[in-house]
Amino acid sequence: MTLRHFLSTQDWSRPDLDALLAQAAAFKRKKLGDALKGRSIALLFFNPSMRTRTSFELGAFQLGGHAIVLQPGKDAWPIEFEAGAVMDGEAEEHIAEVARVLSRYVDLIGVRAFPKFKDWSVDREDRVIKAIAQYATVPVINMETITHPMQELAHILALQQHFGGADLRGKKYVLTWTYHPKPLNTAVANSALQIATRYGMDVTLLCPTPEYALDQRYLDFAERNVAENGGSFAISHDVESTYRGADVVYAKSWGALPYFGNWEPEKPIRDAHKHFIVDEAKMALTNNGVFSHCLPLRRNIKATDAVMDSRACIAIDEAENRLHVQKAVMAALVAGR
Repeated sequence: MTLRHFLSTQDWSRPDLDALLAQAAAFKRKKLGDALKGRSIALLFFNPSMRTRTSFELGAFQLGGHAIVLQPGKDAWPIEFEAGAVMDGEAEEHIAEVARVLSRYVDLIGVRAFPKFKDWSVDREDRVIKAIAQYATVPVINMETITHPMQELAHILALQQHFGGADLRGKKYVLTWTYHPKPLNTAVANSALQIATRYGMDVTLLCPTPEYALDQRYLDFAERNVAENGGSFAISHDVESTYRGADVVYAKSWGALPYFGNWEPEKPIRDAHKHFIVDEAKMALTNNGVFSHCLPLRRNIKATDAVMDSRACIAIDEAENRLHVQKAVMAALVAGR
């Protein structure tokens, strides 16, 4: 039997995703269980975390399992990922040994590894988590790399519960770029585009200029998902027409890929579009729409206090759902073995 990982929701069928969401909803109603009794997960954090680490550790505990947190380069040896590397630098051991040894100890491995922000042609290959999945003999879970599949599930569960059902078809969904003083990862935007089109919504990617469109891979996923699940997909640079009549507004900041690794020329473009902030005036154009964000969020930069503190904001519900969907994924992967 082929080892099953959870690296991208695109690798899982709609019925499988629906089953994960149903199980997550059940865990939300009853937090404690024994699905991971006697089981363990190693959580490899190459980048900082608050919600991800807390929710994975607690999720394992609430299902009777145990989580071990490792930070390579800090409380664990630095790791080399390139095949055939001559290891005369900082790295003390190769992922070929790390992944196989951890697989002898634990039942699952979670990985959080952001891009290096130097060369998108390299970063888009997602080499860290793919190398771990290649050598591991237990399921590997993506805790955010160039996509964030756990956030996808938490987001969709929040929308399903807000709108009172699993069917989100026909909802007008706006994925909007927002300003940030630094160029950020496209991971959540990539993931939001994937999952929103997967669930049949009418999705518009709103960004300042064509340079802020996402990687073609994710635009292609969106088109494929629309063909398979209904709904629609479009890209817009017009704020007012895009917000008008929206049922969902999902905000995220990211850097323009043509400037990846050479951010100075991109900064004036980014700085010229601070007006993309989600505010009361824009939300007033929607169809009593809901607002969400993956968090962390810089208030009065990405969204105003009034929007964040309004009844329309479901970001806290979405953040809570990280706990429940991650428990569902861990339980499904352990059961699948």
